[in-house]
Amino acid sequence: MTDRPTPKTIRTDVLEVAYEETGPSDGAPVVLLHGFPYDPRGYDDVVPLLASDGHRVLVPFLRGYGPTRFLSPDTPRSGQQAALGHDLLQLLDALDVSEAIVGGYDWGGRAACIVAALWPERVRGLISCAGYNIQDIAASVQPVDPEAEHRFWYQYYLHTERGRAGLAANRHALCKLLWRLWSPNWQFDDATYDASAVSFDNPDFVDVVIQSYRHRFGYADGDPALEDIEKRLAEQPKIAVPTINLHGDGDGVAPSAMSAAHDRFFSGPYERRVIPIVGHNPPQEAPDAFAEAVLDLSRAGGR
Repeated sequence: MTDRPTPKTIRTDVLEVAYEETGPSDGAPVVLLHGFPYDPRGYDDVVPLLASDGHRVLVPFLRGYGPTRFLSPDTPRSGQQAALGHDLLQLLDALDVSEAIVGGYDWGGRAACIVAALWPERVRGLISCAGYNIQDIAASVQPVDPEAEHRFWYQYYLHTERGRAGLAANRHALCKLLWRLWSPNWQFDDATYDASAVSFDNPDFVDVVIQSYRHRFGYADGDPALEDIEKRLAEQPKIAVPTINLHGDGDGVAPSAMSAAHDRFFSGPYERRVIPIVGHNPPQEAPDAFAEAVLDLSRAGGR
């Protein structure tokens, strides 16, 4: 995609959210959410496929990324899962979108899963890369197989003050390393990475990222305003909306086997599609497959 839309902004209770909008304003809405450490550029080749089919496609910059800004210096710079889900819900409210297909990967997949689980009336269908992405924080203290533990080294690094300093000083190099490790078969060039990396210069990026990775292991307090949502998420709520799980078979941080039994978290129509070769960033690595999943949900009529 060569012609990118100029970002618009809209206010929620705590954020001025920057987002890109493509397609007819009266089209069926689709909201696509990026993860860490990525940004809306991940959807550049997906958006035109959906817009040309008549969809209104909305791609926000998450809190701590790109032009999105907090309205008050007093708001906790939280990246906890409840914040991401609540941000998506408030974005739908602010844009007067009563119901949408929502999709995402990594942090964005988590936000999409949360809204689908807790506010299913707002979600016509869900695309969630790597399956059920709602964190079980209570279980995070339990060690897993060492083969899985070593892939999370970056999370343990960010639990330390050395990691905070390293992310602040070396965010460009560190995040590029994660791209390579998580998508080992994806031969992206410097220009592709740099187009997203500019979003990591957001003044709140480091604080939001650090809080996210500490909170999910119980090493940082959450935003008190979001405690009720976290309590609901602690129950690991099932997702009832029609869902397609896209999982890259070459994912270097979340191997496809991890979601093989995730059907137990879904009580509605659910389909799992494993994409050969693809890593942790399916919309950018396999835009046709991602767009096809969205269109399949749309044409099936959702709920």
